[in-house]
Amino acid sequence: MFEKILIANRGEIACRVIKTARRMGIRTVAVYSEADAGSRHVRLADEAVLIGPAPARESYLLPEAILAACRRTGAEAVHPGYGFLSENPAFAEACAEAGVVFIGPPASSIRAMGSKTAAKQLMEKAGVPLVPGYHGDDQDAGLLKCEAQAIGFPVLIKAASGGGGKGMRVVREAGEFESALAAVKREAQTSFGDDQVLIERYLQRPRHIEIQVFGDTQGNYVHLFERDCSVQRRHQKVLEEAPAPGMSPERRAAMGQAAVDAARAVGYVGAGTVEFIADQDGSFHFMEMNTRLQVEHPVTEMITGLDLVEWQLRVASGEPLPLAQEQLGIRGHALEARIYAEDPDKGFLPSTGRLVYLAPPSEDLHVRVDTGVEQNDEISPHYDPMIAKLIVWDENRGAALARMRQALASYRVVGVANNVSFLSRLIACPAFAGGDLDTGLIEREQDFLFPAAVVVPREAWLAVAMAELLREGVLARRAAARDPDPHSPWHVRDGWRLNRDGRRSLRFRHGENEKEVRVSGTGPLLSLELDGQTSLVGGELRGEDRVLLDLDGRRLTVAVVAAGVRRHVFLDGRVFAFADVDPLFHAGEGCGAEGSLTAPMPGKIIALLVQTGSRVDKGTPLVILEAMKMEHTLAAPSTGTVQAYRYSVGDQVADGAELVDFEPEAAA
Repeated sequence: MFEKILIANRGEIACRVIKTARRMGIRTVAVYSEADAGSRHVRLADEAVLIGPAPARESYLLPEAILAACRRTGAEAVHPGYGFLSENPAFAEACAEAGVVFIGPPASSIRAMGSKTAAKQLMEKAGVPLVPGYHGDDQDAGLLKCEAQAIGFPVLIKAASGGGGKGMRVVREAGEFESALAAVKREAQTSFGDDQVLIERYLQRPRHIEIQVFGDTQGNYVHLFERDCSVQRRHQKVLEEAPAPGMSPERRAAMGQAAVDAARAVGYVGAGTVEFIADQDGSFHFMEMNTRLQVEHPVTEMITGLDLVEWQLRVASGEPLPLAQEQLGIRGHALEARIYAEDPDKGFLPSTGRLVYLAPPSEDLHVRVDTGVEQNDEISPHYDPMIAKLIVWDENRGAALARMRQALASYRVVGVANNVSFLSRLIACPAFAGGDLDTGLIEREQDFLFPAAVVVPREAWLAVAMAELLREGVLARRAAARDPDPHSPWHVRDGWRLNRDGRRSLRFRHGENEKEVRVSGTGPLLSLELDGQTSLVGGELRGEDRVLLDLDGRRLTVAVVAAGVRRHVFLDGRVFAFADVDPLFHAGEGCGAEGSLTAPMPGKIIALLVQTGSRVDKGTPLVILEAMKMEHTLAAPSTGTVQAYRYSVGDQVADGAELVDFEPEAAA
């Protein structure tokens, strides 16, 4: 077994590998970019080496920098994690040439499966079922369109070297084909350095089911059952589970055998995932093979009781697979929710910034949190915006869903937009809870998952007011303790007035809704008036965030987190962001020039789509911004004229930068 390994990755997966290596007595070396100098994976590793500036192409994607770090530290092997160089055959070959073990499959296996086109041709020969489509090398745009028409719309255009949902577009009619093809080729070239595409029939309500496989250097192969990864946004997984709901033993055996056949066809070694698209009739078709450990591997670990990273290390060191197929079994049900810094209400737009407050649920035998960040860490615009993976397990799917609901209800994030509330709605969605799964679930359940109006309960308004009063009291007592006269009545902030009842008002705003809470009384219970209704409220602070409320005789535990003028109230598994309104401060009403479009986050301009001086209709795409490895299209907010672009293609822009001078057309 190795004595020291280097992890050629960052964030959550680097921390995950370090955890297993430490348990096995293996020393670890982290690598980091300048942006990651204070990151959690750097803090956890036994050693850490700086490999370059923040952009991945100048640090994490440089094989020579990784191998130089191996030489410098004496690392015997490299674990690539997922993403970055994990599926780069040239890097695997470079490791071998340098005498460093690559903890993954041979370069030949990566190369065989790295091209979706070549992989499908190989799988066809191996007898693995395929989706009808075009997998050829001729990339003439006219030919591709003819092939799409022959397959029949809708079709899916996919980057041949792609993965992770990048470089993929659904085309529903012939008129959309050229623009979709151009977008896929652009994104594929940027993300993978290869703009070759393939075209497949787009199944209307497919399920995305993948099989975990393992091979060793002695020629042994096993599968570790399936994961259902159907719940996706923008072709990227957001919620996974194992085993797949409704999977029969016969279908499981057939898919497992097909996955093992695929692995054997390329002489696979180590951990890999064979991904299938499954139709509602039970048929399944090969999509691709990921020649690495998958993000969602924890659900397989939870139902098998195995550590897949340990298996990787043992196989890479030359040991045979620890178990044979007949020794493997499934126990219980597991779910994984990906906690992202993103805004579901804005098309899942990634968010960046400091994690002002981060409180995950407590871990135990039923709940696991895999994360690469801690409170006060930054979500950088340079990398994937994942905060953590929340994994739960229980004896059956119903119990696991209950565990997940409870865990999400206690997951608290402040400082960046995040998808925790969205995930809570997703778990509660009747279609998901009932196992009615397909890759279009989020789109077809829009009304449930994206409610038109947020109703803020009365308890939340009263909780934010009471928390404010309690914190004022704490600050007053601290100030009094520092004063030469700590017992002076002037330290008390209870609204006392001479010959009058003590009264004061607090104002808060949630979205466009602003309300006043009138406070009167002294002692353990205060009178709080809201919307003409009065409640007797008492409370006690527990730590910096928890408030124990006594509301008209009802006891509640609420988390209220203060961040600047914002007050984030976590109540009954939901979060409500209030602004503390100062009645003596009146801000201007303007919120930016009417005729401008601003960058929703830091990124790079990759296309300007309309000539300056052009008159355009509302919704016309104007600018394509690349950020966090994804393309974001900014469209005209109304009918009007594009007067000028403020940046050129290739320019980096900051969050909120004005990109276009746009003149709205006057109403007739």
